[in-house]
Amino acid sequence: MELQKLVYLLLLLSYLIIPVAISFRSKIPFAFRLRYLLPAVLFSGAIFAMWDIRFTEFSIWTYNPEYLTGITLLKIPVEKWLSLLIIPVSGAYIYESLKPKTEDANSKANIFVAISLVIFIVLGVLAYVYRKNLFSFFTFFLTAIYLGYTAFRNRFKKHYQTFYITFLILLIPFTFVSAFVGALPIIAYSSDQIMNIAILGIPLEKFVYLFLMLLISLTIYEYLNERRYY
Repeated sequence: MELQKLVYLLLLLSYLIIPVAISFRSKIPFAFRLRYLLPAVLFSGAIFAMWDIRFTEFSIWTYNPEYLTGITLLKIPVEKWLSLLIIPVSGAYIYESLKPKTEDANSKANIFVAISLVIFIVLGVLAYVYRKNLFSFFTFFLTAIYLGYTAFRNRFKKHYQTFYITFLILLIPFTFVSAFVGALPIIAYSSDQIMNIAILGIPLEKFVYLFLMLLISLTIYEYLNERRYY
């Protein structure tokens, strides 16, 4: 196999540098929590997989076979399937490493709830304004709905501070990988279905997409971890 066809796969594997580094530098008993993380990641992955399958069928985004291994499942490159697992797991490692340092700051909890409500409103407005652009609308609308749920009904809001810091840290490898993916390009987006506002060539929707993926996986993870059903 040509090295060029491994480019996307190698870029995705770079996310694993984070959990490996954290494992060496901290004493987090993370292996024990895998029984709660894996169901959370698989559940969120299933949601985004259905999303990706439909959007690929509608050509809202397309993949460049020159940078892919050629292995597909349900017409989706295996690299994309792996991203739905690797990225949330990497985020969870960051999240767990931060919890001991951030979750004692209870006085700041209301600040992050307020930030979430502002984001909820902004996303709702963007979903309405860009309702004719499928990628924009579904990304903003679904993120607003789920964020609103966590703010009003879910106990996860006490973890907001840790979540937001995790998201900001995860943005570093995400931006690096996504910039390469867009520059080559490995994935191309239909200009008719996005806002056409980009940062380093990355559509703004992709950052919100990451936000939602991380939020879903971590809320489910905390739900299972706190109740310990098994």
